[in-house]
Amino acid sequence: MKVVATTRSAQGTGASRRLRRTGRVPGIVYGSTATPTPIELDHNTLFHALRKEAFHASILDLEIDGGSQEQVLLRDVQMHAFKPQVLYVDFQRVAANEKIHVKVPLHFVNAEISPAVKQSAAVVSHVFTEIDVSCLPKDLPEFIEVDLSTLSVGQNIHVHDLKLPEGVSAVSSENHVLVTVTVPRGMEEVQPAVAEAAAVPAAQAPAAGEKK
Repeated sequence: MKVVATTRSAQGTGASRRLRRTGRVPGIVYGSTATPTPIELDHNTLFHALRKEAFHASILDLEIDGGSQEQVLLRDVQMHAFKPQVLYVDFQRVAANEKIHVKVPLHFVNAEISPAVKQSAAVVSHVFTEIDVSCLPKDLPEFIEVDLSTLSVGQNIHVHDLKLPEGVSAVSSENHVLVTVTVPRGMEEVQPAVAEAAAVPAAQAPAAGEKK
């Protein structure tokens, strides 16, 4: 994804406030061996880009003053307390041969066909929706898929259960619980009763016309 910015000469609280009134957002680019560069960006373009998940977990191509592009990661965003307004952004330069630490979103799939849901009407809860990973920029995934199709009651999904892409390792603790399964209150009694009824041999069932 491409980000277009221009260098920012005026700095300070007052200068940033005036900049925002013109529909621009102050920011900075730092990292690598280069000097931190104050920048400004178009607010509306940035605001809509921030609504895309990939913008937060992808290597971005930053172009400053129409020059050559450099690869960066979005590191921080400051939003107004109650207005839909971006106040400030931080970008970090990345080097192709240096590993980065990034939070990557998790995409949970197939919960509706899992035994926990189909057989026990359980509730599947997502404890975490992203994890911190380490990898080279070229190996950074936009998201990590978590397949819940075999999830059963009493089973949790941990970080160590994930199938990470090649070249990607988890920085988060391997024992962190990502998904839990809970049987709704009242269903604990219903499930054993249903199972017990199903286990009664047909021979024990009253014959047609027989009085109970």
